[in-house]
Amino acid sequence: MIGPENIGRLLLGIAAFIALAGVVFLLMGKLGLGRLPGDIVIRRENLTIFFPIATMIVISLILTLLVNLFRRF
Repeated sequence: MIGPENIGRLLLGIAAFIALAGVVFLLMGKLGLGRLPGDIVIRRENLTIFFPIATMIVISLILTLLVNLFRRF
């Protein structure tokens, strides 16, 4: 049975994850991720569409390397 303590811990964990994700996105903007060659931006009068293809490839490679590194230990 799920008690109030467990729900509290779950909510704190979710909040910590969201805060960490926010910090990561802020750092990515400062490092230039999101403006790489290969990222597609389509701008019209009332519409902007952004396809971060190159950024997603870079993030995927970094996460793959980190996961493989942690799996070995």
